[in-house]
Amino acid sequence: MDPRDAAIQDIVDDVIERDPRLKALSCNADVKGGVVHVTGAVPSPSDRDRLRRMLARLRAVNAVWDTVSTGENQALRIVDLGCGGNKQVAGAIGVDAWPHPGVNVVTDVENGLPFGDQEIDYVFAVHFLEHVHDLVGLMNEIHRVLKPGGVLHAMVPHVSHVNAVADPTHVRYFDRQTFKYFCEPRPKVSPFRPVCVSMADGNVLADLQKGVGEEAASDRELALFFS
Repeated sequence: MDPRDAAIQDIVDDVIERDPRLKALSCNADVKGGVVHVTGAVPSPSDRDRLRRMLARLRAVNAVWDTVSTGENQALRIVDLGCGGNKQVAGAIGVDAWPHPGVNVVTDVENGLPFGDQEIDYVFAVHFLEHVHDLVGLMNEIHRVLKPGGVLHAMVPHVSHVNAVADPTHVRYFDRQTFKYFCEPRPKVSPFRPVCVSMADGNVLADLQKGVGEEAASDRELALFFS
């Protein structure tokens, strides 16, 4: 393991083992590239949300990519947008415009997502959103298909990094502030709540949660990641 990841892993393990609210949860957390990958099952959505947010606020953690089930929802539905031949999670529904090996649904997401309302637990969009022309439309579609409490795990190149401009198929640039746009009330935009938003190694990483009851993110939540 990379020394930095090993140091973060020690911190994550210590928090889970020492905090009485997390110690009893049946979950596993592995750190790769500063991202905490969390799997397992917890009794309730509130336990899952607490786990996400406590890990997201640890120093040096870039993102929390959890695929945690709750007592009422053991069979997860996970979508990987633009997966190509490399899904982020085994068993995810791979969506791509091209029929790569492992792609389950071949479609152009510019025309919407072929899923029903509130039927998906997690959506991964890793180095994909920078290729999308109608970003607002797709983000609204992701919000639509996610269950309340579901999360979008996104990674995009930062505007300052050469990777943002080196690929001519990229149609837009990103900064951390780009994701703030989708966390504030706006006309015709379905708002998310930020779980963790960071910049690391030339990338912007954003974990955005569909709220329960559609409550808006507080000024404190926004300030934590966007000020």
